[in-house]
Amino acid sequence: MTYQVFDTTLRDGAQREGISYSVVDKLAVARLLDELGVGFIEGGWPGAMPKDTEFFERARSELDLKHAVLVAFGSTRKAGVAVREDKQIQALLDAQTPVLCLVAKSDIRHVTRALRTTAEENLAMVRDSVEYLVSQGRRVFVDCEHFFDGYRFDSAYTASVVRTALDAGAERVVMCDTNGGMLPSQITAAVTGLMSELGVDGDRLGIHCQNDTSCAVANTVAAVEAGVTHFQCTANGYGERPGNADLFAVLGNLQLKLGLPVLPEGCLEKMVRVSHAIAEIANIAPDTHQAYVGAAAFAHKAGLHASAIKVDPLLYNHVEPSVVGNDMRILVTEMAGRASIELKSRELGLDLAGHPEALARVTEQVKDLEAHGWSFEAADASFELLVRSQLAGGVTRPFTLESYRATVEHREDGSVISEATVKVRVRGERVIATAEGNGPVNALDEALRVALRRHYPALADFELADYKVRILEGTHGTQAVTRVLVETAAAGRDWTTVGVHENVVEASWHALVDALTYGLVPVPA
Repeated sequence: MTYQVFDTTLRDGAQREGISYSVVDKLAVARLLDELGVGFIEGGWPGAMPKDTEFFERARSELDLKHAVLVAFGSTRKAGVAVREDKQIQALLDAQTPVLCLVAKSDIRHVTRALRTTAEENLAMVRDSVEYLVSQGRRVFVDCEHFFDGYRFDSAYTASVVRTALDAGAERVVMCDTNGGMLPSQITAAVTGLMSELGVDGDRLGIHCQNDTSCAVANTVAAVEAGVTHFQCTANGYGERPGNADLFAVLGNLQLKLGLPVLPEGCLEKMVRVSHAIAEIANIAPDTHQAYVGAAAFAHKAGLHASAIKVDPLLYNHVEPSVVGNDMRILVTEMAGRASIELKSRELGLDLAGHPEALARVTEQVKDLEAHGWSFEAADASFELLVRSQLAGGVTRPFTLESYRATVEHREDGSVISEATVKVRVRGERVIATAEGNGPVNALDEALRVALRRHYPALADFELADYKVRILEGTHGTQAVTRVLVETAAAGRDWTTVGVHENVVEASWHALVDALTYGLVPVPA
């Protein structure tokens, strides 16, 4: 049985609040989706959207798709307008895509109230549009908008829309949960009911689910299990309101859980990279807790989990992470036991299994620090320094602090000047350095770099990529304990360090010192 993976990230997914793809963006997303191995890429609505018209024009010369074919989206002819005279129908042909997808009303209430036409005219609009486009050599899919709501209200009329489209030559008729209000059992009942009523099998039908009940993925899988072979999704579940069925979760479930060959061989392992790349193009931070492709999808925190993972990773992973291009991670928190610490250390290339006393010390130190507000979940570099400090050889710090001072001066003209002075010892030399910065933390960072630069030229490549401050739970106001996370980047890699203190500048200092130490001190062989 052949399954059709139909992606509508560039059309339906682009309706998500905050997304605005340029034509260049759309071309880049199309290439990524093709690399993933989807069969159809719905590029947009030519004629109705100038940007989409341009996309299809440029796609003809700029896209070299290996797996997918482009699909242009539009509506059936307007009521009372001859199909050959309908400008939207002509725009679909002008897009020159081999496949077209038409949206049609299938809920009688929408026909009479939204289209303001008759049931008979709506069927004629579907029939005329499909027959004409097929006669022009196009493959045609029909999206039955509000199918499930319409089928529950008047199943006979909704079924007649499907039958009309199929008889007119539509390759697939797609049942759309446009309002996203269905549950899996309702999807199954409607799909099996329609197939029985019309005497058609699943290779003539498709499914398109919105996520308003958080069931879009489950509903899509339910439809496929009921026999449907064409399914429409968007990358990362992007779409209007809560979104659409997440392409990556649907693909993972169908191929890994049901054993259905929905992607070409070797493509499933590209899911994480494609998901994150599309998120970057959309300018949306990747969802760390997204199924299969999120950074936390295979992250384990509790010590009980880690103990079992030491025996067999699949005891707490529902699939092998690498099959979707992901990795297993062990999180180090106050919940961590010895097994968690050992596994996390091994992940970082450090062997604590052969050093039980060091393992015990690190475990107790982590629990104590986390009880006072430290968090190593997102600060692998600080955790690695902590572990290395307990192993033979320890950690050689690139400098020792004598003192630092940071001041903030608000002047009469409204300008704010921050200045910092650090006194450190570097390789036996006492160095005093002063610098200004955009705030006391930036000034401290600059002063420390000035002090160390002569001894450590590599510092010139270090960049403060991110800086986060959080007030810890249970503390209040300006006297609250703060946690600072610093992300540093250099030479194609990045690392994160943590600092905690009642004084935000001191917390920042701890994180900065760890950041420079981690980047400057070579890891023992």
